[in-house]
Amino acid sequence: MSDMNENSLNINFLKESALKRLCEALDKANNKGWRKLGEIVKNDKRFKMSVDDMDMCSLKVLELDGSPSRAMLKLMGDQGCVVGDLTEFLQMMGHTDALQCLKPSGIQILVQPQSAAVIAGHNLRLSCCAVGSSPIQFQWFRKTEEVPHSSSPDLVFSPVQVKDAGFYICRVNCGNTCVFSHWAQVDVLDVPPRCGFVSQPSDGRPRVLIQPNPQRLFVGDSLFLECGAIGRPIPQYQWYKNGMPIKKATKRKYSVQGLMPEHQGRYRCEICCNSERTWSNEVDVVVDDFLTSEQYYSLEKPYATDKVALLIGNLTYRNHPQLKAPMVDVYDLTNLLRQLNFKVVSLLDLTESEMRNAVEEFLSLLHKGVYGLLYYAGHGYENFGHSFMVPVDAPNPYRSANCLCVQSILKLMQEKETGLNVFLLDMCRKRNLHDDVMPNVMLKVTANIVFGYATCQDAEAFELSSSGFTNGVFIKFLKGRLLEDEKITVLLDSVAEDMGQFDPTKGKQALEIRSSLSERRSLTDPIRPGEYSHPAQAHNLHWCKAHELPESKILDFECGVQIKMDFAAEFSNVLVIYTSIVKKPEEMASCRAHITNLPLELDVDPKLMNKETLEETGSFLLTGSLPQHCLYTRLSSIQKLRDELAFTVCLQVQFSSLEDLVQWNMDVNIGKPLTAKLDLNRPTRKNSCQLTCPMPHSPSTSPSHSPSSDRRFHSHGPCFSQMHANPYLNVCEPPCGAIGGHGEFRMCNDYTYPCDNVPGSPSTPLSIPIETTDDVDDMQNEFMNSLQFYNNP
Repeated sequence: MSDMNENSLNINFLKESALKRLCEALDKANNKGWRKLGEIVKNDKRFKMSVDDMDMCSLKVLELDGSPSRAMLKLMGDQGCVVGDLTEFLQMMGHTDALQCLKPSGIQILVQPQSAAVIAGHNLRLSCCAVGSSPIQFQWFRKTEEVPHSSSPDLVFSPVQVKDAGFYICRVNCGNTCVFSHWAQVDVLDVPPRCGFVSQPSDGRPRVLIQPNPQRLFVGDSLFLECGAIGRPIPQYQWYKNGMPIKKATKRKYSVQGLMPEHQGRYRCEICCNSERTWSNEVDVVVDDFLTSEQYYSLEKPYATDKVALLIGNLTYRNHPQLKAPMVDVYDLTNLLRQLNFKVVSLLDLTESEMRNAVEEFLSLLHKGVYGLLYYAGHGYENFGHSFMVPVDAPNPYRSANCLCVQSILKLMQEKETGLNVFLLDMCRKRNLHDDVMPNVMLKVTANIVFGYATCQDAEAFELSSSGFTNGVFIKFLKGRLLEDEKITVLLDSVAEDMGQFDPTKGKQALEIRSSLSERRSLTDPIRPGEYSHPAQAHNLHWCKAHELPESKILDFECGVQIKMDFAAEFSNVLVIYTSIVKKPEEMASCRAHITNLPLELDVDPKLMNKETLEETGSFLLTGSLPQHCLYTRLSSIQKLRDELAFTVCLQVQFSSLEDLVQWNMDVNIGKPLTAKLDLNRPTRKNSCQLTCPMPHSPSTSPSHSPSSDRRFHSHGPCFSQMHANPYLNVCEPPCGAIGGHGEFRMCNDYTYPCDNVPGSPSTPLSIPIETTDDVDDMQNEFMNSLQFYNNP
């Protein structure tokens, strides 16, 4: 800030550190103290300072930590006194110590460290960027203790551990002066490992990873509820009981000692981050003295033995119109389902064989009692009551032999005795006039099936035209409801009502629900693991390994340069590699590291590699969640890898004494990352047989099976046919020579509507700025005391 700007600043807006030192100087002085300042101000016609005002200020000495000087300065500031005026008064007094308090430090902090809540095992970086009139130095503190080897602007935890949780602050020195950054709180969640990567949220919305558990306790017991979310800045918490906020219950953990009957009720926690908010699950807390038989049985709610979700978003079609929304939709839905403890695999742009193999891997994780959820966004169609998902390599026109039949997948899920089968189909349901094959899929009669169609039969599902990335209409409204503790059909009903109020698609797109669900099953139901067979355990282990990110690497070049290489997963088949220079010898003017020689099957555009921003690589969803000052490369469709991922890191160095660049190369092999381990590009099985069994009533063709189930079905009539069939997923193929296919559009061609956007020591003790939280008061005093001790050896 310039001297002119400093002088025009109202003294009520002085930094607390400067104001505190100024008040201490004026309170302690006798002939040059606050009374002398008051006499000078009283004689200035611009300000009023009466005898009564002076007496009021003097009474402040009777208060604990009261300051007459602070009270007087407040009166002066309320009358418009600025720093320039106060400087003039202090010069008239000849109070050099007080004038020093108003002198600019010569240091300006441009970037303050930001509080964050992260998962143990992930990387974390706290940054403090500052400029000064001369070279500046940095030193990080954790509470009152210096952090070893932390004299750079960035404090990096790689990886962060539970023991690293706490409050951090950075001291910036410039010559004989120093300033302190804001406090940054680091909250580290010790989340049990689950399949699938979990990235930091990039949209500002907190992501709940630790949910409170329902409890049945006795009078006098202790209640302990915990909720945990990750986000940046650190999420804020507010606990509720029976819909009402609990006073002073604003921490991650809520506890009550000595339970009484009135503590019984339904509890949940509101989590806020920036302007976004979300909720934890709502849980019952029952005090045993008040446990009625009705309440007892209400606690025995349905549960899952596991939760597994397969999300597929096809957008980059080879022979059909390109889509935008599936990428954002799959990303948002992935983050929400993981908050509900789903094992999630999220895949973009799959070919027919890759989709079939992905479904096979998905089915291998299902067993008795598992909740299985399949979400698909992309081109699609519906014939004879059967829905077909279109791969990115489908010909034009396409037919059922080129696509995946959803009902065939349901049939195989039923054979696993799953507890709940949910299909969310975000695609068009227009009839494919080129495909006259009548599917023949025999489904069991079960009361655990839910279909949520983004649009009605023979209608289209819309994307909203936008220059950026936005959600499709279905997910735009679903993501606001998905975490609600409601029966899944009730939740979808609410989404349907929300969509019905959306003017751009009113009368053009309406959510349709078909269900045979007879129990109150919801996506928030708890998981009670059942007995796993050895094959199921092996599949789970294999699936977990297929979602592990490669470990960070430090590349040591012969010239003395050190390059750090890190990895992030945007989707289960999209890997981001980012590199940064952590060590550079002084004789080098500059150096830069590039990734080259990637496997040809990845088909990466060299123009989109080694970019300084994620957006330049085509990654718009991880912005804000990865460190800055790196070079980024985005690898999509890594499921196409046939061998391990090997590439070359090319280091180009400009020495101060040489004109030409000097180059070093290093070969790197990171194995098969993420879902490349699953070999989804393997050939699919193509045995042929005939399916001639008549298809009974099913949720996709007929009314409800059970009097107690939701009656949400539409009848399309039974189907009988003899034809050549593909037994893999029971997708029936037409006889040779049949003509099929249909090009459908998911984009909104004629409508353009706004939609949510997607992605040295100080010479004197100083007053340290703190975050507004009850937890830092004691820590602030400890830090001040340590500084006084540090400055007075």
